[in-house]
Amino acid sequence: MQDHVTTHQAEEDARNDEILIYLNGKIVPKAQAMVSVYDSGFMLGDGIWEGLRLYDGCWAFMDDHFDRLFEASKAIDLDIGMPREALISALLETQKANGMTTDAHARLMITRGVKTRPFQHPSLSQSGPTITIIMEHSRPSIPRPIRLATVPHLRGLPMTQDPKLNSHSKLNCILACIAAEKAGADEGLMLDINGFVNTTNACNFFIVRKGAVWTSTGDYCMNGITRQKVIDLCRSNDIPVFERNFSLVDTYGADEAFLTGTFGAQTPVALIDGRQIGTGEMGPMTQRLRELYKDLIKRECA
Repeated sequence: MQDHVTTHQAEEDARNDEILIYLNGKIVPKAQAMVSVYDSGFMLGDGIWEGLRLYDGCWAFMDDHFDRLFEASKAIDLDIGMPREALISALLETQKANGMTTDAHARLMITRGVKTRPFQHPSLSQSGPTITIIMEHSRPSIPRPIRLATVPHLRGLPMTQDPKLNSHSKLNCILACIAAEKAGADEGLMLDINGFVNTTNACNFFIVRKGAVWTSTGDYCMNGITRQKVIDLCRSNDIPVFERNFSLVDTYGADEAFLTGTFGAQTPVALIDGRQIGTGEMGPMTQRLRELYKDLIKRECA
């Protein structure tokens, strides 16, 4: 069994060596896609991003992703500098330039731009935003269910760094991932401020108990689009689903556990803190939700 995997693990694809990247209105070779060391994203993590997935010529749930992006830009007072339609056109132009039709992942990143001096104040970003779209051939390749370890790190709190923002500032999640790896796991399971199970360092988290699907209240976790699609699918298919507080005790006794995210969709969990969850393999509810999600994407893209 492979010793370590990640929820963003993909098949190797040599075409990614030659991809073209969108950078501030131009589509350039990967080696030429460079930003200034004075860029506010590099210097301070001052920026927002979205990840989108291409299925058979269709960017799944694109409206939801762009809604979230523009809401985030308003929340952090970042002027994207171009309307929604123009940004969508940039995504599609980058796709066309790379000749991608399916099994691709795009990371759309917007920072406050290049600063005049290497300090914090946003007024020092005077040249407009930096807008980048990295698009790769990317087919998920996760050879086994994920192993989690509970870590001491919390997601950002609403009064500090609200986790509902897809922010470039990800250090707390990176530290959670490092702690999990040092504990022999693949990702960190993060609790909320009250000690209830919340999310992992990279994905939203669900458990299944006695035929019902549980996830956190949503108060302290990322505003996951795939998370919401799974909740909606449960409700429309008569699957009991609860957004609620639950503990590690509830989690260890779950019949199944899985993660959700744009890249991996629904990823099964085998172990949490060394305790096997269910059979240690993908459970029937996770499999059913995977199939329902695939059908949803087909309808979305029809």
